[in-house]
Amino acid sequence: MTDELQRKIQLLPTYPGVYVMQDDSGNVIYVGKAKNLKNRVTTYFRNGFKTEKVAKMVMNIADFYYVITPSEGDALSLENNLIKKYKPKYNILLKDDKTYPYIRVDLKENFPSFKIVRKVKNDGAKYFGPFMLGVSVSDILEIVKEAYLIRPCSSVINTSKPKKECLNYHLGLCLSPCSNKCSKEEYLKNVKKAIDFLSGNNDEAEKLLTAKMKASADNEEFERAVDIREKIKMLSKLKDKKITSISRFISADIISIKSDGIYSSVSVLFVRSGRMSGVITFGIDVSLDSQFDGLDEFILRYYSEDKEIPDEIIIPHKIDENGDIAQYLSNLKGKKVEFITPFKGVKMKLLKMAEKNAEDYLTRQINKVKHKDDMTILACEKLKEILSLKKYPRRIECFDISHISGVDKVGSMTVFIDGVASKNDYRRFKIKTVEGNNDFACLLEVLTRRLKKLGTDEEENFKKPDLIVIDGGKGQLSAVKNAFLEYGSDIEYISLAEREEEIYTVNSNKPIILPKSDYCLKLLQRIRDEAHRFAITYNRTLRGKHTLSSILTEIDGIGRKKRNDLLNEFKDIKSIKSASVEELMKVGGIGEKQAKKIKEYFDGNI
Repeated sequence: MTDELQRKIQLLPTYPGVYVMQDDSGNVIYVGKAKNLKNRVTTYFRNGFKTEKVAKMVMNIADFYYVITPSEGDALSLENNLIKKYKPKYNILLKDDKTYPYIRVDLKENFPSFKIVRKVKNDGAKYFGPFMLGVSVSDILEIVKEAYLIRPCSSVINTSKPKKECLNYHLGLCLSPCSNKCSKEEYLKNVKKAIDFLSGNNDEAEKLLTAKMKASADNEEFERAVDIREKIKMLSKLKDKKITSISRFISADIISIKSDGIYSSVSVLFVRSGRMSGVITFGIDVSLDSQFDGLDEFILRYYSEDKEIPDEIIIPHKIDENGDIAQYLSNLKGKKVEFITPFKGVKMKLLKMAEKNAEDYLTRQINKVKHKDDMTILACEKLKEILSLKKYPRRIECFDISHISGVDKVGSMTVFIDGVASKNDYRRFKIKTVEGNNDFACLLEVLTRRLKKLGTDEEENFKKPDLIVIDGGKGQLSAVKNAFLEYGSDIEYISLAEREEEIYTVNSNKPIILPKSDYCLKLLQRIRDEAHRFAITYNRTLRGKHTLSSILTEIDGIGRKKRNDLLNEFKDIKSIKSASVEELMKVGGIGEKQAKKIKEYFDGNI
């Protein structure tokens, strides 16, 4: 530890706040919160046992800064925002590509409809789910409609201007409130029954469906009878997931953590309305130990990402019911969230089940987690040595050009952070100054425009890279030299030639050739291929817009502004063809007459 770092630690205040650790390149590597900044930060630098990951992080701390906050709760919110912003390598960064479906109903609507959604929002609506483990959310929604005749559409209903009954009404699948075939009170009565079913009471739905199945069979409507029978089978699946000894009004998440001191796994079991809904397990490449509040940090990361917050969270260690995390989640949910650490009974059995899942996942997935490290962070560290870079290449950007015979020229910028694609940071450029087919000039324009953003207000969205990769060989590298000399002289850059996968640097005329199996080469290939894919996608989008724009000129009354508005709204021919008259009318300046003209044209010509 340097004298300067030791002096800063001694001067730390005892207030609550957030501390931000940085490496010798100024990259944020860890963000934490503290009730007492001095006590918490000092803990990292004391002698004593530390896990391998924590010890490695401390070795990489070159500097830190802190922000004093009015309370622990404010520190928690700020910590969460900074982790999302910087994605520090030693914080828990959950990467769960799966989004499980829910059923949503908004009781503020006059005639509520039930919809499938994949995000739970704090909007006052009711959400049921998540649906997983072989339970089809579409089938559940079909049961709701079949048993309780809930309208399948989401159109606005105006009882003073009733519509004609739709096919669903004639098939006995909807009460048809839009045609005034039922009163608001009658409809809401069925909505409440549907909510009761989704809340865990299957009995009435089973009786209704069984009666409908028999009636259909008696009327020789055998196809429909078979369909209803399949729905009854789905109800049986739901019954099988009922946990005995748990009230159907209980909704809880059960969380357990296992760690080997280097890697960790976390298992989250879902119980909704007394039923076992499913389980999600995460592999995490940091050790979640109690010394550094691993459980607290996981809970904060997990529930801050648009996840449903249940009434109860069952965990293996006690948490302060009045502490900052409990209060934070209660505020997000709008009601108190209970944290339970059971010692016996069915909830303890559920916790053991979650623990077994986490243990099994850690055993099975540890090699995958290690492999991920090899392909990402360790590859970046090795790349620093191979390319003789001045600093660790945390943020790598790659640029590529795409066009067809010099037409619709575009450039792409893809970004990898710590060896992982950061798609929110991808950017694309439409070439403005280059005439004809000249890739070198296009690259120079794109790099110049990108580098000129450094030191300006736009740098927030175009953060300074540690390394830039150019798709191409020595010629492409030379072509962009002037852009770096003028706007980014301290930024290191290389090129990767696709045919032989040769790496060119500005320091040598001879390329660096790595074995095809080398993780560093594979990392460079991934970011180069991403840039190539992203550029081609943008080029195709532009060509599609031009095609659609030229088609729209054939429709009377659709001028340039309306064409642009339609292009911005629908993007491609397929989308505009499938749009209804009402959807077309939502585009500014498009009236009913013009919308019908567009609809008739596409129905008749495309």
